[in-house]
Amino acid sequence: MLLQERSTGRVLPLRHLSRWQPHSSPSLSWRGRYLAVIVQRGARRQAVIEDRLTNRLLPLPLPGGREPVRLTLAPDGQRLALELVAAGRWRVEVFELGGVLEVDPPAGALLRTPAGARP
Repeated sequence: MLLQERSTGRVLPLRHLSRWQPHSSPSLSWRGRYLAVIVQRGARRQAVIEDRLTNRLLPLPLPGGREPVRLTLAPDGQRLALELVAAGRWRVEVFELGGVLEVDPPAGALLRTPAGARP
């Protein structure tokens, strides 16, 4: 998989995603910090999120034989919608990622500091 800035042509590193092929349904957060994608791992498909800032890979385990088909990452990286199939039944589930991923704000956004905290 190749991630490239369209405006400059610069190729951006994807440290973890080069090992699993093929990839499908890529989705980026606002600034491209998070890239969510479905990868093929052996006979199974798995949804993963690569944090390009920290070089972490977050696999999303799906119990009960559910298999991801498509995904969409919220622009701020705080939610992930997954279209899943299990035993011939299709459904969409939304996963809250706020306790797992930091907010990826839009370009130009000011980050708010909690009252009493130092920036």
